[in-house]
Amino acid sequence: MKLIRSLILSSLVLIAGSIHATIKLSTIFSDNMILQRNQPIRIWGKADKMESIEIHFLDQIKKTKADKNGNWIITLSPQVHGGPYIMEIKGKNNRIKLKDILIGDLWLCSGQSNMEWVVKNVKDADIEISRANYPTIRSFNVKQSIGTEPKSDIEGTWQICNPATVADFSAVAYFFARKLNTELNIPIGIINSSWGGTDIETWISDEAFAKLPQHFSKRYDGAKIENIEKFLEENKSRKAAYYEAMTNEPGMSEKWFTPSTDISAWKTMRIPQMWETVLGELDGILWYRYNLTLPHEDAGKTAVIQLGAIDDNDITWINGSKIGETEGYAQNRIYSIPENILKEGVNSIIVKVTDYYGGGGFYGKSEDLYLEVNGKKYPLSGDWFYRESVTNKQFNFVEPSPNMQPSLLYNAMINPIIQLPIKGVIWYQGENNVSQAYDYRTLFPTMIKDWRTKWGYEYPFYWVQLANYLAKDEIPKESVWAELRMAQTEALRLPQTGQAVIIDIGDANDIHPRNKQDVGNRLALLALNKDYGKSDIIYSGPTFKLMEIDGSNIIISYNNIGGGLFTPNKYGYIEGFSIAGADKKFKWAKAYIDGDKIVVYSNEINNPVAVRYSWCNNPDVNLFNREGLPAVPFKTDNWEWSTNPDNL
Repeated sequence: MKLIRSLILSSLVLIAGSIHATIKLSTIFSDNMILQRNQPIRIWGKADKMESIEIHFLDQIKKTKADKNGNWIITLSPQVHGGPYIMEIKGKNNRIKLKDILIGDLWLCSGQSNMEWVVKNVKDADIEISRANYPTIRSFNVKQSIGTEPKSDIEGTWQICNPATVADFSAVAYFFARKLNTELNIPIGIINSSWGGTDIETWISDEAFAKLPQHFSKRYDGAKIENIEKFLEENKSRKAAYYEAMTNEPGMSEKWFTPSTDISAWKTMRIPQMWETVLGELDGILWYRYNLTLPHEDAGKTAVIQLGAIDDNDITWINGSKIGETEGYAQNRIYSIPENILKEGVNSIIVKVTDYYGGGGFYGKSEDLYLEVNGKKYPLSGDWFYRESVTNKQFNFVEPSPNMQPSLLYNAMINPIIQLPIKGVIWYQGENNVSQAYDYRTLFPTMIKDWRTKWGYEYPFYWVQLANYLAKDEIPKESVWAELRMAQTEALRLPQTGQAVIIDIGDANDIHPRNKQDVGNRLALLALNKDYGKSDIIYSGPTFKLMEIDGSNIIISYNNIGGGLFTPNKYGYIEGFSIAGADKKFKWAKAYIDGDKIVVYSNEINNPVAVRYSWCNNPDVNLFNREGLPAVPFKTDNWEWSTNPDNL
C-alpha cells in the first residue's frame, strides 16, 4: 500500500512539474508583432530554471538555457524589413508558434493624455476610421500599471491597423505611423505607453531621479510608498466605504435639488473654475446652486441653459425639475428647458457634479455659462453656492495615482521593454508640469538620457511642444505655458532630438486639441528628414537665429525659413511679438516681414533691449514658412523665470 501511495505521489509531482515546465514569452511578443529591422532581435521570457529553449526564425536556429530564476533571452541576427513571417519557440514540454510577424521600424510613443488620446475622439474621426486600411501598421497599447519596483513584463496585445481596430489607437502615434508607412512603404510598429494627467517625474527611473539635486524630491517628502501592493490593499476598505457613500450620498436622499433646501450654511465659489483652486486636491461629489431672477415676460417660456464643460459628470435641475445629465468631462453641457419650468422672480439652478479623478468642477469660459430665454441671454458666471456632499478626504481615501512618487510608470510601463530594440521615441507631455517649467529644463533632458542609457544606444527622440491654450492676454505678462515650451526647446541641445511645434492648432478652451492629424504628420516630418534620408523635406518652422537692434527697431533673423517667411495676413502684419526696454516691462509690438527677416517695433519703447515671440499661454500666431510650419516661440532675454522654485 505504501508503495502504491509513493508511486501516486511521484506521478503527481511529475505531472505538476510538467504543467509548470512550460516556456513563456514576454507579452510584447505575440502574433501580428513588428520587430525592429537592421538590429539584433532579442526574444525573452520565463521557463523552469536551466530549461533549454530553442528558437526557429527565418534561416536561424538559436538555443539557450534559462538561468536559476527561470529567465532566458535569445538574440537573433538583424533582418531587413519584410514579412509576414513565422517564429517557433520550443521548450522541454511546449512549443509556441507566432504568426504574421513583420520586420520594420518600431517607435515607442509615450506621454500624457494628448498622446493617449485615441483616434475615435479626433476631428473627422468617422472618416479617418473608415479609411484606416494599413495592414503593415501595427499597434501595441500598453495596459496602464504602476510599480514601486521595476517590473519585468507588461500587458497588452498587438493589433493590425484596420477600421475595426484603429479607433482605440493613440491618434498622434497612428497619424505619425501612417505618414511614415505611406512615404516609406515599410512596416511601422507603434508601442503606445502613455497615461493622461501624468508628471514627467513618474516616467524617470529611480536611479536617474536619485541623482537630481535634492529640491526635486522635496515635493514627495513623506509620501514615499515602499510597497505599492500593500498600499493598494490597505486602501481597498477606505475605497469601498467612499464609493458606497457616493452611491448613497445625502444630496439625493435629502433632495438638495429642491428650491426649499436651506443653503444658509453653503459656501460660495466663483464659477467657472476647477474646485481644486479653492479646495485643494479633492475628488467626490459637490452640489452647486445659482439663483437667477427673471422678469414676468420670461416665466413659463421654453429656454436653453449652457453650462460649458464640467469634470466629470453632472445632473442639472431648475426649480426642482431635472432638465439634463451628462457623463464625460470633455462635453459642453447644453440642456433644453421645457415650458412652465421657469418662473417670475428667483429661479434655482442646481447642479450635482461628480468627479472621480483629477480636476473637478466647471472649467469652460465665463461666456459659455448662460440661460437663454425669450431672445435674451442671462449670464451665469459668478459666485455660486456650493456644498460638499461626499469627498475622498472624508474617508482618508487616496485614488492611486502615477504621480504619487517618481518612477511609478517607468517601473511598470517602460522598464519591461528596455531590452526591445526600437527605432526611436515620440513624446507628448508637459501640461502637467507647466507650474514647474524651470525644473522641466532639467527633468526632460534627464528622462531622455535616462531612457537612452537603459536601451544602451542613442536613438532619435522627438516630441510635441505644447499647443496654445487658455484665454488671450490683453497685455504681455509672464506665462508658465510659454516657459514650459521654452524648456522643451532647450532640450534640442541633446543630439538626435527634434520638436514638432503646434502653437497654431491648439484650442483655447480644450487642453486636448482634436486636430491630431497635423501633430502626427509634423512629428513624421522630423523622422523623414533626420532618419530616413529625406533631406528635401522641411521639418520645422522658422527658428530664432539672431537679434539686432537698429535704433528703436529690433531685427530678427531666422533659421529654417524653408521657402521663405510667410503670413496669411493680407496687410502683412505679424502678431505675437512683444518688446521691452531696460525696465523689463514688455509691450505688444508691431512687426512685418522684410525679406528673410522680421522688423519689430513699438511706439511706446524707444530703446528696446529684448524681444519675445508667442510668449503667452495662447498667442496670436500668423508667422510661418512657405511650407506652412509655424515660427517657434522664443525669448531673447535671460531674465528670471516665474517658475524658478527659488522665487516661489
